[in-house]
Amino acid sequence: MATIETTYLGELRTEATHILSGNKLITDAPLDNKGKGEAFSPSDLLATALGSCMLTIMGITAREQNINIDGTTCSITKIMASDPRRVGEAQIILNLPAGDYTEKDRTVLKRAALTCPVAKSLHPELLQNVVFNFGGEQER
Repeated sequence: MATIETTYLGELRTEATHILSGNKLITDAPLDNKGKGEAFSPSDLLATALGSCMLTIMGITAREQNINIDGTTCSITKIMASDPRRVGEAQIILNLPAGDYTEKDRTVLKRAALTCPVAKSLHPELLQNVVFNFGGEQER
């Protein structure tokens, strides 16, 4: 059974439905590729999937290790390459709230993010530049 059903609506727009929940999302081609830029582009969703996957796997690990990361945010900058047109780089900044993170906490959370299924599914030529801010202390 399908997980997602997507319909082309015309005008470079699609509507995707998550079969299990019925949740819907719209995509639109970006302004720099003949679209209106009024919704996430498909490549925006790729970058979004990467950030959301990192946060989710970090959340699973944090729960298992009894580390509170509630309120963690992820900022993603997607950089397109032109030949061929593709996502060439994802710059990801993970901002964890202030806390008393041990060296072990930092290591397991970083490892969780960097080994999430989406990160491991992307082509190795897509650069994933990840910065971790542990309550203001920056690490790569």
